[in-house]
Amino acid sequence: MTDEQTVRNDVALLDDETVIDLADLFRVFGDSTRIRMLWALKNGEMCVDDLANATGISMSACSHQLKTLRTADLVEARRDGKRILYRISDEHVDILLSVALEHMQEMPR
Repeated sequence: MTDEQTVRNDVALLDDETVIDLADLFRVFGDSTRIRMLWALKNGEMCVDDLANATGISMSACSHQLKTLRTADLVEARRDGKRILYRISDEHVDILLSVALEHMQEMPR
């Protein structure tokens, strides 16, 4: 089997539901505010107030975007007293951000 046939077979293995789920995931990454928020969270946990200040958006807008990120399982939350702290859900999110940035930086301008 040639490499080209292997690639074709790998693509054929993606069922419709998986393709739709992947497209939905990339849609979540397709918003600049959410990218800023995820990038800020690469440094560690943050509460809504700190995250809103770091990204230059209102707390209301930040909460709305966090809901989208949580629904997509890109961000997790934990309670610390009265505050809720948010963090990137796992290393895969960090890897996706880093690889996308690396790819973009290698593209000719």
